[in-house]
Order: sequence, then C-alpha cells, then structure tokens
Amino acid sequence: MQTGGGPCDTKMALKSKQVGSFREAIADIPDGSTIGFGGFAMPGVAFNLIKALLEQGAKRLTLVGNTTGGAAVPRMPDMGMLVENGQVAKVICAFTAATRPTDVLPFTKYYESGECEAELVPQGTLAERLRAAGAGIPAFYTPTAVGTELAEGRETRVINGREYLLEYALPLDYAFIRAVRADTFGNLQFHRAQRNFNPVMAMAARTTIVEVDEPIVPVGEIDPDQVHCSGIFVKRLIQVPPEPEGIWPTRRQERRR
Repeated sequence: MQTGGGPCDTKMALKSKQVGSFREAIADIPDGSTIGFGGFAMPGVAFNLIKALLEQGAKRLTLVGNTTGGAAVPRMPDMGMLVENGQVAKVICAFTAATRPTDVLPFTKYYESGECEAELVPQGTLAERLRAAGAGIPAFYTPTAVGTELAEGRETRVINGREYLLEYALPLDYAFIRAVRADTFGNLQFHRAQRNFNPVMAMAARTTIVEVDEPIVPVGEIDPDQVHCSGIFVKRLIQVPPEPEGIWPTRRQERRR
C-alpha cells in the first residue's frame, strides 16, 4: 500500500506559483499590512509590484526597506510614492533621509509634518532582524548602535566585557522582490547586486511575491547549485512583460540597446 511520496504528491507540491497579472498578485493585501521591499538603489526593486500597490490603494501600511527612495531621476515607483499617496503609517529603513545634502527625499516632508512615522535601523541590523524572523529567532544582541541615540531607553547587556543592544526580529506579512530568473515553484536566481536584501526578506515574509525578468521556466531547468533563494519561501510569481507594459527593462532588453 502506498503511504505517500508518490508522483501525485510531488506534482501537487510543485504546483506552479505563477499568476497572471501584477494586480492579481497583490489584490488581497489588506490595510495595516507590513510589507518588505527588496532592493538596494535600483537593483532588485520590484517596481511593477509597487505600482500595482499604488493602484490597489491599501492603507495604514508599515513599509520596510533600505530607503524610502525618491532621489533618483528619472523616478521609478518606490516607497516614497506610497507615502505621498496617503497609504503609509510608518516606514522602517536604514536611510530615512537623503545621503547627500543636495538630495531631498519626498518622504522627508511627510515625516516632519507628522503624517508618517519613521524608525531608523542600521543597515546590518535591518538585515539581521529580517534573517532572524525567517530563522525563528525572536531577538538577538548586537554591538551596533550602542552608545548612540538609537540605544536610548532600550535594553543592553554586557557580554564578555562588551556592551550589546537587544534587537527584535522583524517579521513581514508580505515581501516584494525582484529576481532575474525563476522556475514555476519559485526557486530564484538574482543577477549580481540584485540579490541584496531580497533573500532575507523572502525568508521573513508570510507571503513573498516576486517579479521576474526572464521567462519563468519549468522545475528542473535551474541548476540546484545556482538557486539563490529556495522556492519554499515564495508564494507568487509574475514575469515582467516587455516595455511599455513592464516597468524597468529586463537585462535581455538592456543588452539589445
């Protein structure tokens, strides 16, 4: 008698996660969600999913990312646009302000007017809080930010003669990430710097949604040694269509220019 693990079980387990549109991919995101946005500057940012969320209109969101965006020209869909659209209650970022005095982030005026909260988190700490959430670690100690304003009123502990600050894991309801290649199960490859925060955000989220540059391939087409993020962390996939429907050209389109 067969007790499990047969062909039917495998087929069901590897059911395609591809959806038909960006609108469909984010349609069920409710008000009050916590959403992580992968990317470092341009590489790895899910521009099309952000645009779809702008159109969907969910409100009172908490957004997590490296920066709110808005300094680059021409401007692409970013967290700052969601703030400007009145959809955001709070951002958690490594850079809540511009890195150069000549740059002004659109987010700044909303924070200064009290329309949106901001939590500043050191970049490495942000990555580790996300990784901890994915690994089931509720909290950890780090020397980063000890002795600064970020540590005021917070728990510290001396370990082996050095002071450490307690930081808590940062779980996400959703993560928006971008990969160069995926199979139908959601195994992902990133192109160079595109990887950045994306794998840890995928781990930290209950629902990871991925936009993919190249055509999504059948399971088995990607060498297991070349998988940068396992499909077990991915819930939905959508391929970026050619311009003008898709925002930001794929690497293949860039090579043709």
